[in-house]
Amino acid sequence: MRRLAALLLVAAPARADTGQCHVIDVDFVPAKNLQIVAWVEDTTGHFIDTIFVTQSIGTYGLGNRPGRFDFNSGSPLFPSWPYGRRITTFPVWAHRHGLAFPEIEFQNGREDDLSHPFNQSSQENHYCQPLQDTDPVWDVATCATAFVGTDKGVLSQTKTSPYPPRSDLVRNQMYDSASVDMYGVLNPFDAVSQPTPPGGVAAQVSWPIPPMLAAGNYVMFVEVAKEFDMNASYNETIFPAPTGISFANYGEPYRGQPSVVYRVPFTVADTNTTADVVDYAGYGDPDGVDGAIRPPDSTITTDTPGSGASRLQLVSDNGLYRVRVVARNENDSTAPGVPTNPVVIAVDARTATIEFTASGDDGMAGGRVRGYEIRYRAGEMTEANFTTAGSTPVPSVAGVDPGRPQSVMIGGLLPETDYDVGIRAFDECHNVSPLMVIQFRTTDRQSGEVDACFVATAAYGSPLAGEIDMLRRFRDTMLKTTVLGELAVETYYTFGPLVAGVVGQSDLARATARAALAPIVGRVRGLAF
Repeated sequence: MRRLAALLLVAAPARADTGQCHVIDVDFVPAKNLQIVAWVEDTTGHFIDTIFVTQSIGTYGLGNRPGRFDFNSGSPLFPSWPYGRRITTFPVWAHRHGLAFPEIEFQNGREDDLSHPFNQSSQENHYCQPLQDTDPVWDVATCATAFVGTDKGVLSQTKTSPYPPRSDLVRNQMYDSASVDMYGVLNPFDAVSQPTPPGGVAAQVSWPIPPMLAAGNYVMFVEVAKEFDMNASYNETIFPAPTGISFANYGEPYRGQPSVVYRVPFTVADTNTTADVVDYAGYGDPDGVDGAIRPPDSTITTDTPGSGASRLQLVSDNGLYRVRVVARNENDSTAPGVPTNPVVIAVDARTATIEFTASGDDGMAGGRVRGYEIRYRAGEMTEANFTTAGSTPVPSVAGVDPGRPQSVMIGGLLPETDYDVGIRAFDECHNVSPLMVIQFRTTDRQSGEVDACFVATAAYGSPLAGEIDMLRRFRDTMLKTTVLGELAVETYYTFGPLVAGVVGQSDLARATARAALAPIVGRVRGLAF
């Protein structure tokens, strides 16, 4: 198949000291909004290595975060929200890799509750604010509002999870548990996690085989999950929203069809080999409690593109496949040259675009490099911390001819924050170049961008409180439609965080703030908007 647009997904780079390497390429075309993990086993079922995992699991701890696993999810178009450990995402992989991590639970132990004390919650920089289906931004395809504060949890002393905790957090020492400092240390998958590949675009995972892995027969597994993938056997009626919990009207039940697994036997030999598969091998446990692969049956949709067993597209390229595995030999002992001439060509409060000059495959000579591994972090980036916790990966960029300009846009940034971006080139054997680092500072947030009711959140103890929801609606539908109202909103955003910091320090201050807000809440409650 001719790839007009291909996303290159790269497993952890490893230097090929011998000059010869075996490389595994895994090709597929995903549907939208998938979670994907790929791993290798030998023919006896011995787990060898995870070669790729989407970063919701590998970096952002989707499978091991506070809250019961069946909490509703945000919306079909943007399913992420702060709470609920999604143990149903990759149950086969999770129970086969052989690792165990302390389970992350709420600091007060109330796993059934979606609202938590203000003094146990800090700024959330990745997951998005929970919504009701009546909210005007319910059907948008982007993160409508960054969540103000969430309980980052604490390591359980008694329970374990087969999923890693988040590795992107920096502890707020005033509100977060000291456990947060350990999350990134415990997570071994951040180096092989990458953003979810876009739907309908050919993707390729490349893995340089470790030198100690002998030639022979192996099996590639690819497990694919998708929230809200409903059919007659798996839907909101059979797996409904939990009842008897606070804020049960936020989000929707997400538990559609379980994960599906593709299994591809392949061979590592002195010559290049190719293996592929069309049919899925089975599916994971709908409740996520074991790693058994259920055999294919009529409960899984097979004839709807993007759903069930067809979450990976059927590709026609020298035969049909949904997953293709190519094992090939490479001879390359020279590392690529370092990318040069970095420049920030655009930056705002949430994004930055960086341009640099492409390097060569062998130093500054040779042809195109295989690609560029790119990570960013708030603070200093070095060779030592490039792949450690706190360095967030962005989609790798395929190489162009040496000397040509290349650019990359980085999103999901915080306003008024200093960032380092590290870029290094890699070749077919995953020899890597020295690290190039460029610094920039994001701008102030745009007018009206913040959705935080700072003082009210501090007063009521939770950003999900009903009073805050009313105040927020009043702000958006009444205040922000007039010049004086918008001025009042901007003034509040300027001084609100400082006042909230004082209010949140004591029960007396919170009670006083609630009393002060009561007349306003009463008036707003009587308005129709």
